[in-house]
Amino acid sequence: MISRFGLGSRTDARKWIGAGRIAVNGTVIRTPDHWVAVDRDTVTLDGKPLRARERTYRLLYKPGGYLTTYKDPEGRPTVYDLIGDVEEFVFPVGRLDRDTSGLLILTNDAELAERLTNPGYKVPKTYLVKTAAVLGEEAIEQLRRGVTLSDGPTLPAVVHRLRNSASSTFLEIVITEGRNRQVRRMIEAVGSRVRKLVRTAIGPVRIGDLQIGAHRRLTGREVQQLRLAARAGGRSRTVVARNDDPD
Repeated sequence: MISRFGLGSRTDARKWIGAGRIAVNGTVIRTPDHWVAVDRDTVTLDGKPLRARERTYRLLYKPGGYLTTYKDPEGRPTVYDLIGDVEEFVFPVGRLDRDTSGLLILTNDAELAERLTNPGYKVPKTYLVKTAAVLGEEAIEQLRRGVTLSDGPTLPAVVHRLRNSASSTFLEIVITEGRNRQVRRMIEAVGSRVRKLVRTAIGPVRIGDLQIGAHRRLTGREVQQLRLAARAGGRSRTVVARNDDPD
């Protein structure tokens, strides 16, 4: 209920419940599975009644060097340092590791976030990759078929060779999973490593001409496209401009 009201992520809700900050009809609850009837029960956080907040959706062009987390114990910069002017509480939809840049959606819509990150819905994520070595056709085919990682084989990926330089291959890779550092590990599995990685699209929503480090509201049409993409199991087509090579 807490996450659906847009007041925090599911992780936040579990922490608040564990800390005894949530009460139902005046009784503190200690289990996230506690049943609540929204139309009859009064739920409070720190004694204040919970009320649903308006849904908000943001697209951030995350730079490298920023963590996808709220706070870092070591004091390193996080994506929240880039959205200080956003008044509503939002949380990241999935993660980009510290060295990866590109499209990151932030929202308080927990239901949509779950669908976009759950591999069962097969919403495609598109990346541009610069490798540390020139990849041959066999390596490209391995990526397309799926490679075996430490946590099991990957699903087949859509892979396009954009161009080669003297020492690198530039690829567009579309995956429908969301494993930790998956694209980097896939490239390592075929004998190279990633020099630069940029996420350019989630489903049909693209980063477009947004400047690095900047953010904007998603349009109503974009939100609807994301919902349709998740509902259709990721069958919507993703088109990415070819001028976004991660040089």
